[in-house]
Amino acid sequence: MQIATSQQKISKVFKSGNSQAVRIPASFRLDTDTVKISQTEKGLLLEPIQDKPIAKSRGDLLLEVLSAFPDDFIEAVADRDMSPPQEREPL
Repeated sequence: MQIATSQQKISKVFKSGNSQAVRIPASFRLDTDTVKISQTEKGLLLEPIQDKPIAKSRGDLLLEVLSAFPDDFIEAVADRDMSPPQEREPL
């Protein structure tokens, strides 16, 4: 597998605990916490794994929750008595 790239950088390899690590320059920063590592003829290949779903807006989440309610429930809520509570003497 050959990948064409317009950028190349040199980085340091170092030991982190019992593992070997590579410092990734900021211009190659990955937008993920997890990568798949494959060994190729020319070296190692890192591929980002997008394990997090795309964040939904609060409005989208609300509409998703509301759409799960049956129609008769929504109608019952819309038709309920919305008058203020009775005023009573304090105890």
